Order: sequence, then C-alpha cells, then structure tokens
Amino acid sequence: MNDRSVRVLITGAGSGLGAALARAWEVRGATVLRTDRTPGEGIHPLDITSDADWAAVRDHVAQTWGGLDVLVNNAGIAGGGRLDVAGIDEWQRLVDINLLGAVRGTATFTPVFKQQGSGRIVNVASLAGLVHPAGMAGYNATKAAVVALTETTGHELAAHGVSAHVVCPSYFRTNLMAGVEGRDAALQSVMSKLVEDSPISADDIAAAVLDAIDVGTEVIIPDDAARGAVQLKQTDRASYDAVMRAQARKLDKIAEQA
Repeated sequence: MNDRSVRVLITGAGSGLGAALARAWEVRGATVLRTDRTPGEGIHPLDITSDADWAAVRDHVAQTWGGLDVLVNNAGIAGGGRLDVAGIDEWQRLVDINLLGAVRGTATFTPVFKQQGSGRIVNVASLAGLVHPAGMAGYNATKAAVVALTETTGHELAAHGVSAHVVCPSYFRTNLMAGVEGRDAALQSVMSKLVEDSPISADDIAAAVLDAIDVGTEVIIPDDAARGAVQLKQTDRASYDAVMRAQARKLDKIAEQA
C-alpha cells in the first residue's frame, strides 16, 4: 500500500499514542483524520460510545474521501482495581469504551471495507491483553477481548482483502493516567509510576507499529518489555505466576500502608 495514497482514521488522536500514530503516518505522506471526544484544532469530534457519532464520521469519510484504507481503534481509558475494590460501574465504563468502542468502529466500517475489497483495521489493546497482572481485572479483560475481537475480524474479513492487527505495548510515557477514574488508589499509584518511569515514548511505539504493519504482523508487541513478559508466560509459566503473585502481594501492601 502506497503511504502517499493512504487514508487513515484514528480515534483518540488528540493526544498520546493516537497523536503519535497520526504524526507517524503523516510523515509518510498519508492523509489522516484525527478524531477525539475532546474538541481541539484539527480534531474531528467522535465519541466512540455513540452510534450516532460513528455514523456521522462514516458519512464524513464517504463524502470527503470516498473510502478508507486504515481504521485505527486507538481510543481507550486506563482503569481497573482489585476485585473487592472496583465497582461494577467501573467495569461497565471499561467495557463501554475499551471494548465496545472498538466493536462499534469495526462494525461501522466493515461494510465500507467489504465494498472496497481492501482495508486494514488496527486495534490498540495493551500488553494487559496478553499478560494479566493482579489488580487490573477489568482492564485486562477488556484488552484481552480486543485481542480476541481482532483475531476474529482478521479471519472473517480475510476473504474480502481486509487485514486486522492488534497492538499490545507495555507501559510507555503518555497522558493515559490523567483521566483515570476508580476507587483503587493503590493501583492508580502503581500504574502512574510505571507510566512516568518508562523509557519508552508514544512516538517509539508508533514507529514500531507502522513498521510491523508494513510486514503484515497481526499481533504487534512493539517493545522489549512487552516481548519479554509474553515470552516468560509462554516459556516458564511457574516463574510468570510467581512474578504476578508477588506483584499482587506488593499491591496489597501498598494499600495497607496508605
């Protein structure tokens, strides 16, 4: 696919990884429609939980471009909490945004891609979709569901010339934690520190994602920390479980000291 003719729609592109992906594609000469729930210069409004908003952006794409080459379901939120701390309302919010946002985007543009006989769907999940730390059940579950959604999408649409890719990075520096909501203050403290201390930037992840898409990688694990965690789980389950359970004990201790 010639990047200079590529039409890309990115959700959650007002900041963070969405903005970094937009910059990376634009540097290659692609035409990018940046969408976000938060209004801003150069941002097309899109609340990914709204069917009406998705229909409107589909109509905008049809009228402006006549089609779409790449849909990036990037928008999402951080969250979660230990099983006896997080409420069902927190679970529901994670499901509505992290999972059903990607479902709505995929369902909206699947007919467009089928009619064209081409297209790419890129869903941004997380390492949490493959590796499941304690205290993050709601987040882990929604991101794992995005991994499953992407695999199913790839199987279902392959005959129509459409590929599906899922992105599973570990912690990287972004503003994701700025909007976090939830009752588990201990988890939020741990996650915030992991984000702040990460040596990886959103631009690093974006560059790795585009390189992986170029070669057709379907499950994109774009950084060494993520690849190491997945490898440990696959090759030494006992050690992986020990690490995860030690993290669970540490989280409980932090909560006790708060």
